[in-house]
Amino acid sequence: MANITQQLNTFLVGGAVRDALLKRPVVDNDYVVVGSSVQEMLSLGFLQVGKDFPVFIHPKSRQEYALARTEKKAGRGYTGFNCDASASVTLEEDLLRRDLSINAMAMDESGKIIDPYNGQIDLNNRLLRHVSPAFIEDPLRVLRVARFAARYHDYGFTIAPKTLVLMTKLSESGELSSLSAERIWQEMESSLADTHPEVFFQVLYQCQALKCLWPDLHDLWDTPDLARSQAKICTGSQTMMVLKQAVLLSEKTTVRFASVCYNLGRSLTQPDSLPADADHEIAELALIEAVCKRLRVPTAHKNLALKVCQFHLYTHKVFQLEASTILKLYNQLDVWRKPEEFVDFLLCCQADFTVRYGLEITEYRQKEFLYNGFKILNRVTAKPFVEQGLKGLEIKAAIAEQRLAELDKYQQNYIKKK
Repeated sequence: MANITQQLNTFLVGGAVRDALLKRPVVDNDYVVVGSSVQEMLSLGFLQVGKDFPVFIHPKSRQEYALARTEKKAGRGYTGFNCDASASVTLEEDLLRRDLSINAMAMDESGKIIDPYNGQIDLNNRLLRHVSPAFIEDPLRVLRVARFAARYHDYGFTIAPKTLVLMTKLSESGELSSLSAERIWQEMESSLADTHPEVFFQVLYQCQALKCLWPDLHDLWDTPDLARSQAKICTGSQTMMVLKQAVLLSEKTTVRFASVCYNLGRSLTQPDSLPADADHEIAELALIEAVCKRLRVPTAHKNLALKVCQFHLYTHKVFQLEASTILKLYNQLDVWRKPEEFVDFLLCCQADFTVRYGLEITEYRQKEFLYNGFKILNRVTAKPFVEQGLKGLEIKAAIAEQRLAELDKYQQNYIKKK
């Protein structure tokens, strides 16, 4: 560390210590400074950020340093706290305010671990356990624990029963409604980027948080999935299976989000009309629009989710469609302007198809057919028609006619080969 930190009583804390002990790559180093003050930090050249907490940026390393502090609940939500960052606050008091025991460890400059709340024991036992009853004061912790459960699923971590009880109480208290849309989406997108995002949603459902944060998704666990040929399961479990397949196919959070959204309308469909009632797809589009607006989901995520919802069944049965219908599908998917999104769309369809017809399926011929067809049709351009003297709508019509002819020929050749 730079020389200015030698004048401070500094400890590495939180995730950096946890991940180092798990032998995971450490992404961010966060430090706590004990026995200092705002004035001293500023005099040493640190840059203060934010107004609510005494957090500073090192002038050279740009790493984050925070004064040791305690917090006392003073209002609603995850920002409703009074903070005491006086020089008398101890390291143990600072660690006590943290969410989980595995996040409440510190390391001094010699490498010694300070672990007043048995974080190492819980780390060895693969347990996500709250540090103190004050856990219930911060609704954001419900999302954080769900995210940790997803991130460390491959390590065998589970949530301590008493911690899950507190998460459920928080969910049922109404405090989750105080969370900002931006923060909810931040936690959600972070989990979507991990290897087991389905665990994140399953935990939120288990502790009743999903009922507040995303009620349409929550309701899928109470909706039978009668459309599947496999053993009957609820639509929520089936959606999580599709998400797991999407994770295997793509690292993009757009693809994974669309795989969560595409079946939302099932909860609105009458059980005795499944699977014949196709109206649920129309309802799904409105549900997806609503949740994206409520959580301020990025446009790219929303657009892909809407397209997967509306057109995935057409893709599954593409070999039964006329060439004119397939061309219309290409146009509605806007493949000519958004070829990368089209690839992502096909991956989402593949994830659903794999679950729909059996996890042992490794080939999705529809994807090959549609993508290769797109490449052939994409070679049809306006240039030769312009050279013929056509203009405006005439060019557009000529391109469509040529593409239809090429698609019809490609379709016939594909069928013969198969």
